[in-house]
Amino acid sequence: MAEFMTGLKRSHYCGDLRITDVGNEVTVCGWVQRQRDLGQLIFIDLRDRTGIVQLAFNDTTDKEVFEKAFSARSEYVLCAKGIVRERSSKTDKVATGDIEIEVTDLRVLSKAQTPPFEIVDDCKTSEDIRLKYRYLDLRRKPLFDNLYLRSKIAKVARDYFYENGFIEIETPMLIKSTPEGARDYLVPSRIHNGKFYALPQSPQIYKQLLMLSGFDRYIQLAKCFRDEDLRADRQPEFTQIDMELSFVDVEDILEINEGLFKRLFKDVLGQELKTPFERMTYADAMNKYGSDKPDVRFDMQIQDLSTLVKDCGFKVFTDAIANGGSVRAIVAKNAASTLTRKEIDKLTEFVRGIGAKGLAFVRWVEDTPSCSFSKFMAEGELENILSTLNAQKGDVVLIVADKDSITLPTLGALRLNVAKKLDIIPDVFKFVWIVDFPFFEQDAESGEWIAMHHPFTMPKEECLEFLDSDPSKVIAKAYDLTLNGTELSSGSIRITDYELQQKMFKALKLTDEEIEAKFGFLVEAYKYGAPPHGGMGIGLDRIAMILCKCDSLRDVTAFPKVQNASELMSDCPSFVDKESLDVLSIAIKESDQQ
Repeated sequence: MAEFMTGLKRSHYCGDLRITDVGNEVTVCGWVQRQRDLGQLIFIDLRDRTGIVQLAFNDTTDKEVFEKAFSARSEYVLCAKGIVRERSSKTDKVATGDIEIEVTDLRVLSKAQTPPFEIVDDCKTSEDIRLKYRYLDLRRKPLFDNLYLRSKIAKVARDYFYENGFIEIETPMLIKSTPEGARDYLVPSRIHNGKFYALPQSPQIYKQLLMLSGFDRYIQLAKCFRDEDLRADRQPEFTQIDMELSFVDVEDILEINEGLFKRLFKDVLGQELKTPFERMTYADAMNKYGSDKPDVRFDMQIQDLSTLVKDCGFKVFTDAIANGGSVRAIVAKNAASTLTRKEIDKLTEFVRGIGAKGLAFVRWVEDTPSCSFSKFMAEGELENILSTLNAQKGDVVLIVADKDSITLPTLGALRLNVAKKLDIIPDVFKFVWIVDFPFFEQDAESGEWIAMHHPFTMPKEECLEFLDSDPSKVIAKAYDLTLNGTELSSGSIRITDYELQQKMFKALKLTDEEIEAKFGFLVEAYKYGAPPHGGMGIGLDRIAMILCKCDSLRDVTAFPKVQNASELMSDCPSFVDKESLDVLSIAIKESDQQ
């Protein structure tokens, strides 16, 4: 039967005790990490969020206290009172390794069954099992440290923005469904039968309205929701450090956010960041790295061979160019020994899996390079290619030929794949601002021009003349911040001119009815005096993931979803009873409940 802490009150955390506490009476509480029964001696490693301390029991210990220690098992919850003494056998494996507590009073506050896996730092149990028992997994120090660091990031961010004149304002969680690039999570209304709320993909419209309301600088650690396919750096619900500023332009927003990251790295990691961060246009990012979130910690830039091979004898190259595409390559330096023919075959399958038709290569091991297309090359053509690429003996050249929409992202993904195989990515932090995004992108299926960001993004003034004649030339006042190949944030300067906003809607082929239905209240607000403003949202989860050097957002999220957007611990989503659905006038097909 569990005991109470009557007469006892925790005085110290387990991991905080040191040699300077010797002789002091202390009371600690926590979970049993390990119990060691040596007959007349019993040792218990007691664990709380700060660390572990050793409890000691011997033949001089009160008999009842000794029996409780004897019965203690892994994950029992204990409260122990005693005198701190110097350990006879010290250890440097824990911070409290110089001392132990000679226990005079012990309470068993809660007993525990044998857990389904051992609560240790280097747990080998499968992630699915650990997620099912997430409350146990969270007892492990690596996960605790990750969530603690995430908490520090949130605090530093709030402090920084408060100091810079921002006001924290909460925006609604139940909102009108508006298009923002992903599917909405919908919430049925009981009162308004047949109508639905949406959970916000971002507070975009509300924070713009706050600028129109005169708040000038808004900040919120906003919960956002997107019903989209998951991956390692994506969860259906995530937290955004969301901001909006009035009477600013692009430079002001970039500067305030560089200041935030400078502060974050100093206060959280103790590192000094050099600012300003590197800037790169969207066009350069795609052409050099095949990605709008380039990892610039290593080189291996994409190079265009189109001009060089447009008249060669290799039909794969010439056809790609004739059809408006290009031939591009990356050079993996000193990679010939690692990228064997077998490995290159795997890379070929990799690029086919992401949309490319194949992979041409030159592998230079011997004096004469091995080339997958050499028989189609005239004398001197292969040498020209290698010379142009600055490829040398020991290098591997990987080439893709297709439309740019395939060639560039394929080589971008291949570049990262190869760099990981070669283990050439240094352990450093490299920020890059991506600027000058196209305002429009062409839908692959319909051919229609759609907004790359959202329809409230301000185009550059010098591009307005192309709105009707050539949408591909319209550049947006939009910017993304990337870190080590991960997009951390996205933002833009907003349109505040009513007539220009209407023109942008028309360019996106939205009808008056669609404009009114989706954005009517915002458009109406523009009629009453809107300050120039802009903002951005920074992924708090992604910052934590990178700073913790984790591979997945699940490692920095307390109760995450898995790839099919379910939570293994609580088994959600789940069916609800018919009565609850009847109140909402919702019927579920029997086939959907199987």
